[in-house]
Amino acid sequence: MVRLRKSAFVIAAARQRRRLRESEAAFILLAAVAGLAAGLLTNVQQLIAHGIQSLLYGVTINRLSALGVIHHPWKLLALPIGGLMLMLFARGLRNRQRIPVDVVEANALHGGRIPFADNLVIASQTIISNGAGASVGLEAAYAQMGGGVASQLGQWFTLRRGDLRTLVGAGAGGAIGAAFGAPLTGAFYAFEIVIGNYTPAAIAPVMAAALSAVFVTRALGADPYLIATTAGRAFSVSDYLLYALLGLLCALFGMLIMRLVAFTELRVHGWRRIAGWKPVVGGLLLIPLAMLSPQTLSAGHGALHLDLVLRPALSFLAIVLLLKIAASVISLSFGFRGGLFFASLFLGSLIGQIFAGLVNLGPLGAIIDPNDAALVGMAALSVSIVGGPMTLAVLMLETTHDFALMGVVLTATLVSSAVTREMFGYSFSTWRLHLRGSTIRSPRDIGRLMTLTAGRIMRTDWTAVSKDMTVAEFRDRVPLGKTAKVILIDAEGHYRGIVPTAAAFHPDLDGASAVAGLAMQSGIVLRRTMDIRSVLKLFDEASADELVVIDDDEQVIGVVTERHARRRYFEELEASQRELFGESG
Repeated sequence: MVRLRKSAFVIAAARQRRRLRESEAAFILLAAVAGLAAGLLTNVQQLIAHGIQSLLYGVTINRLSALGVIHHPWKLLALPIGGLMLMLFARGLRNRQRIPVDVVEANALHGGRIPFADNLVIASQTIISNGAGASVGLEAAYAQMGGGVASQLGQWFTLRRGDLRTLVGAGAGGAIGAAFGAPLTGAFYAFEIVIGNYTPAAIAPVMAAALSAVFVTRALGADPYLIATTAGRAFSVSDYLLYALLGLLCALFGMLIMRLVAFTELRVHGWRRIAGWKPVVGGLLLIPLAMLSPQTLSAGHGALHLDLVLRPALSFLAIVLLLKIAASVISLSFGFRGGLFFASLFLGSLIGQIFAGLVNLGPLGAIIDPNDAALVGMAALSVSIVGGPMTLAVLMLETTHDFALMGVVLTATLVSSAVTREMFGYSFSTWRLHLRGSTIRSPRDIGRLMTLTAGRIMRTDWTAVSKDMTVAEFRDRVPLGKTAKVILIDAEGHYRGIVPTAAAFHPDLDGASAVAGLAMQSGIVLRRTMDIRSVLKLFDEASADELVVIDDDEQVIGVVTERHARRRYFEELEASQRELFGESG
């Protein structure tokens, strides 16, 4: 019965893992949960440390370093008392055979895996030190507990190495963001300090965690360490929710516009009688739109600024919005060359102003600034159509120099990007490539990939051991750091699974146990002739980051990592793109 329950739990965990791998929105939600936990833990740790300071020194919260003079020198005995507590704490841990793993080391060496006891040790030592008045900050404890709780969530869902590292970085960054009340600071902390690189796939999860953590700090009414802004206003929680709704509306509008362009383009393409005259016909159709409103002309740069200054009636803005959408659809469908980047900015500003007007007229009593809503709408709609949430967020920052606005801009762009990816899956450029026959949702997917096979992209420098080895023998044969994963084979040389090296070095693992019990993906293999599409599909289905290649005799002949397969895939797309534009050679 116990085995059946354990098996059911493993199956359920595997199902959740697959769901997280297939759904970006689900992974973002998990990151947001990690951010909420990180934010709560940050505030709890801050409360404990400042409570100790208040008890020992009699100061108010976060005022110890602001004292002008020590009126009662005897209170400084708290410093050696704190040292004594740390010494006693260390003695209690003398039976531990290893140094606790901190969050940075975990991501660098252990794929984001952090034993939860290590989090408690590091956080406790930091809180004691800071509470006693030592010249140390609590940031290490915040990041450790934030990354640690994220690591536990990721391990429970058995995330892949790359996803787990991203989640750990998101949790640690969220904790730092909560401490400073600054989601951008937290996000870049995650990218630069914990994850070690910046990837588009990590933007939304990291930002979701940072925003969630900062939300906890603000909801609790806690004062962050640093409060600095260039604007004379602050956005409340209700403002964030309203702008998140604006992001959702912009995503829906973005998907509608992209589908309208595709629908109209296909219909116009079938009108063979005007095949050579499409731009002329399109120009004629644009004339009445321009007569109704000159704001439909060109990209809309001048109209954008004009509407922001004059703040026309909602009915006028709604008419211009519809006319501008129609003009954009006609222009692109009838053969005019260009994109939707700046048009989406203008359309987004119209949507934002209309949204603000409706909210301000509504019965809820909420008031938002039309200019703020216009800027948020610009970013959110452009993210839905063009992509690049950080690009648009930084654009808003650079054009407005308004740091107070950045939080709601990031909230709206995050919502818009996540909804568009989940419900539509394309930006405007990749959607048009899809209509031309591409099947993989990538910005450079234009075909010519059938000859790129597993046999061509595999590497042959793998490490293999017998499946009959014990864990202790495995540790002697494959020291930690030599290779990330090891292939298990039987006496006939047949493939029997992959063992993560770090898993074999878990401190709670019995050295006499069989290493075969740690094997993963024992029944999932690549064949030499599988093309890159099939290879990537199998990686997605298996939620694996490394698979072996076998020959017809079931012998291992190579190894392919998902990262390398995707890199080769994009290299092939790049070569195809250069050929398309005549840049090869």
